Amino acid sequence: MKTIRLTMAEKADRHILYQDSVQDVESELDFVEQTWKQLRSRKAEILREDFCGTANTACEWVRRGAAHQAIGVDLDADVLNWGLKNNLSTLTEEQQQRIILFNKNVLDIADEPVDIILAMNFSYYLFLSREGLRDYFASTLDGLRSDGLLILDSYGGYEAPMELQEPRECEGFTYIWDQAKFNPINSLMDCHIHFEFKDGSRIDEAFSYHWRLWTLPEITEILLEAGYSKATVYWEGTDENNEEEGNGIYEPATEGDADPGWIAYIVAEV
Repeated sequence: MKTIRLTMAEKADRHILYQDSVQDVESELDFVEQTWKQLRSRKAEILREDFCGTANTACEWVRRGAAHQAIGVDLDADVLNWGLKNNLSTLTEEQQQRIILFNKNVLDIADEPVDIILAMNFSYYLFLSREGLRDYFASTLDGLRSDGLLILDSYGGYEAPMELQEPRECEGFTYIWDQAKFNPINSLMDCHIHFEFKDGSRIDEAFSYHWRLWTLPEITEILLEAGYSKATVYWEGTDENNEEEGNGIYEPATEGDADPGWIAYIVAEV
């Protein structure tokens, strides 16, 4: 009887690949906690992860403190179920009591106010109009306590609107970011994530996105229009030994470098 050998792509789990190649929840929450400490005198307890996917960040939040509670929100029931099976299951029984997932639209959450709302991995770029993005920001404002923070990430640079593919070697596979199509008239774009393996097999379009490439001025202006009192860009510093590399430290800034590609945080205060 002939043995059927699966390719590396056939054996791979796209959600694990995503978490290993795209997410860095430890560094992300380091920034969140440091920024909260700088801006607020009390400790943050309740965090809401919008567009949470596998709830990887929400799980890390509850691990970090006995008083930490997390809410995850996502429209995709399948990915939430994956997160329940693969991420929440790694938490202790007590930790699992401090996290809840909602299979809902982020615009429809009417739960208790939280300290921090996160919308990471450029997820809010899926709002394609100023009105739509403003409605989302206004809904987050309603979901925050009186001293709460909305924390976003953003990307840009002069390569951001280009149609290109960027491969990056990861442990055991190659991550490929594909900016497949960009329309300069409305800034709408189609992007994909592909994964390639050492045996030559691939997962094409493991994840696909249709979104708008928002600029930092647009985002900060719309945050203020939505009612936030302040919106601050946090820009990454430069590595002392290599001026072309970042140092991983993000600080408030009003001027950035005209790099081909950059990632920044935006912190909006109620």
